[in-house]
Amino acid sequence: MAAAGGALLHVPEPRAAAPRTFSRPRPAQARQRGDGPYALILVPTRELALQSFDTVQKLLKPFTWIVPGVLMGGEKRKSEKARLRKGINILISTPGRLVDHIKSTKNMHFCRIRWLILDEADRILDLGFEKDIALILNAVNAERPERQNVLLSATLTEGVTRLADISLHEPVRISVLEGSQDQMHPKSRATLGASPPAASSEPDGFAIPVGLEQHVVLVPSKLRLVSLAAFILQKCKFEPDQKVIVFFSSCELVEFHHSLFLQTLLGGSGALAPGRLPSASPPLTFLRLHGDMEQEERTAVFQEFSRSKAGVLLCTDVAARGLDLPQVTWIVQYTAPSSPAEYIHRIGRTARIGFQGSSLLILAPSEAEYVNSLASHKINVSEMKMEDILSVLTRDDCFKGRRWGSQKCRAAGPQEIRERATVLQTVFEDYVHSSERTVSWAKKALQSFVRAYATYPRELKHIFHVRSLHLGHVAKSFGLRDAPKNLSTSALKKKKAHLRRPDPRRKTQSKHRLAELLRSEYSSGMGASGAKVKRPNKRAGPGSAACAQRPALAVGQK
Repeated sequence: MAAAGGALLHVPEPRAAAPRTFSRPRPAQARQRGDGPYALILVPTRELALQSFDTVQKLLKPFTWIVPGVLMGGEKRKSEKARLRKGINILISTPGRLVDHIKSTKNMHFCRIRWLILDEADRILDLGFEKDIALILNAVNAERPERQNVLLSATLTEGVTRLADISLHEPVRISVLEGSQDQMHPKSRATLGASPPAASSEPDGFAIPVGLEQHVVLVPSKLRLVSLAAFILQKCKFEPDQKVIVFFSSCELVEFHHSLFLQTLLGGSGALAPGRLPSASPPLTFLRLHGDMEQEERTAVFQEFSRSKAGVLLCTDVAARGLDLPQVTWIVQYTAPSSPAEYIHRIGRTARIGFQGSSLLILAPSEAEYVNSLASHKINVSEMKMEDILSVLTRDDCFKGRRWGSQKCRAAGPQEIRERATVLQTVFEDYVHSSERTVSWAKKALQSFVRAYATYPRELKHIFHVRSLHLGHVAKSFGLRDAPKNLSTSALKKKKAHLRRPDPRRKTQSKHRLAELLRSEYSSGMGASGAKVKRPNKRAGPGSAACAQRPALAVGQK
């Protein structure tokens, strides 16, 4: 082997002794952990690194002389250096942490590397690790230029093609698509770089599991929060063994909804007190997962949700790639993905390995054209009615309105559904307005939603545009009774840019006038007389008396 032959140059012994000690290839049983890594696996996220490490550990149980190891951010560098010093034969790492060890750890070497695997290469590039990958390739090439490289990617984008050009030599392209019989083509030189589909940002079609049912529901902005809560109650409270993953666009949204549901749906300060829940209903479990969490907490959440048979995981796209979370029954996309490829990655967390699964995409009526965008990529979804989701509220007496308090629910009508949705919305608003801290938290989450909404790509701007948002109704979906005054700085700047030569003497007056216009334009119309309730000591409680002071939510209206 080249690595063993290279070691001969540093041994001051007679030439005849060298082959007996170093050049003779070792049998598989004689390989030791001190040899260093033979295989290097690069993954984009910490959760995928942990999952890959657990899988490799199970595979290596009969082969005790092969030692796996994992390097990732959030762990102590000192303990990782100690493991590297002892020796790791199969090294799994995130790009950033491996680059850190290449620069700072002296005993980090790749002289025996035989296999280099880039898993979820498209996600690695999306997270901005292109320079880190180039540095890792240079370090490995300097010590072990001859090896086998494997690049795994769900989509072949321009970035993946560029990465394939610098990391692969005469690659063999293996395509796994439903209904295709693509086989290996050994003579197709630079297939990834020369193939026309690889140059496009999105492929024409995707491989979707046969056991996956896809649904979409159109929900007005002011009913989004109530509809999400009703869907979670329907699946996790009235149906057994349901595991639900809800995807959000930012960490702030995950934190806000996690705290809100814990304090309301679990009886912290809302109408759903634990004593009023039916005894036969399973307990609700809410977990959260996003990139701003500490590594110990992320690991604990990932393992807990993997082991559990039921529960709700609120997360960002950090859990959208590569993770194999067993027995997930529903995928809910509360915020629409920025591309069909991201949509496929999210729904791919369910219906795995032949199992059944379902997905639900929540869209506003102004975003309905997004369904046509999915259909152009051969992704077909069936419509689910919002009224069917909200009707689950009639199965629980906790949501009885004032007119239905003494009646037993038989055939629930639209009016009763509206009033019960109002009760749940009031519970959310009472919690949000219970303190200045929760109000500030809701405003930050709302601002994060607006910022994320403005980042959709150009080809989707006609569907997802900030100016199409009704800020008063969007504020309702965060438990706020009115739209904040200084919500979207960028939107206000665009409006101010159209003003002609602002007069300094009228600067203050213009600001007040603009604020009044915004409040009147984006008023929700759901509260009585503008809902100028700002006194926390006079807010209504979560009971039926609070519902009597508010009109019912207009179900099915924009």
